[in-house]
Amino acid sequence: MAGLMARASLITKAKVSKALDRAEDPTETLDYSYEQQLELLQKVKGGVADVATAKKRLELQTAQLDQAATRLDGEARQALAAGREDLARQALERKSGLQQQIQGLQQQQQQLEDQQQKLVANEQALQAKIEAFRSQKEVIKAQYTAAEAEVRINEAATGLGEHMADTGLAIQRAQEKTEQMQARAAAVDELVSSGALEDVTAGGETDLDRQLAQISSQSEVDSELAQLKAEVGAPAGAKAIGDGGSTAAADDTAAEGGAQ
Repeated sequence: MAGLMARASLITKAKVSKALDRAEDPTETLDYSYEQQLELLQKVKGGVADVATAKKRLELQTAQLDQAATRLDGEARQALAAGREDLARQALERKSGLQQQIQGLQQQQQQLEDQQQKLVANEQALQAKIEAFRSQKEVIKAQYTAAEAEVRINEAATGLGEHMADTGLAIQRAQEKTEQMQARAAAVDELVSSGALEDVTAGGETDLDRQLAQISSQSEVDSELAQLKAEVGAPAGAKAIGDGGSTAAADDTAAEGGAQ
């Protein structure tokens, strides 16, 4: 059962992969990859901006603490001048604490400065890679478009295209139907001629009726020809008019002589 499920899973994955491969457009894939890289570049730039903002905030805090330390130094001098050594000591102690904070902030500023430089270097490198990818992308897209157009033209010229294939099948089917109709017409005509089928357009006459009518018509022609021969005095054994024009002409001449 496990082997059957594994096989079914493999077949499903293969069919899905094949369907995705047919649906995939390389130009769209390249454009999407380029957009993803641009989004990554924007994130890097955002990181650089965040680091620069944090460093600027530390610089402001350091400046404020430095001003406070300078003020305390002045107060200590004033207290000492007034003979208040105790107040001078307190001011100097507070000043010392501020200086320690300033040193800590300066260290953080240096770390942020190093981080900012690395991010800027990464941003520049990524920017260069994206520009190179964009150029390569446009070249590949142009080559793919040209190749696709060439394939379509060649398929159309050789009849391998879907439209041309449908057209070829339509012509083949039309030829087959025409041959079938021609064969059917010849078969029906042969059956009608042999009398196996009756011609409904002949007024209900059968083949026998047509043969008898032909014999009757021939008899009438023979009878009328014999009557004409008798009228013009032609010998009983004379040939038909159609068999030799000279005999009929001689009979006409003889008839004219007798009349004179």
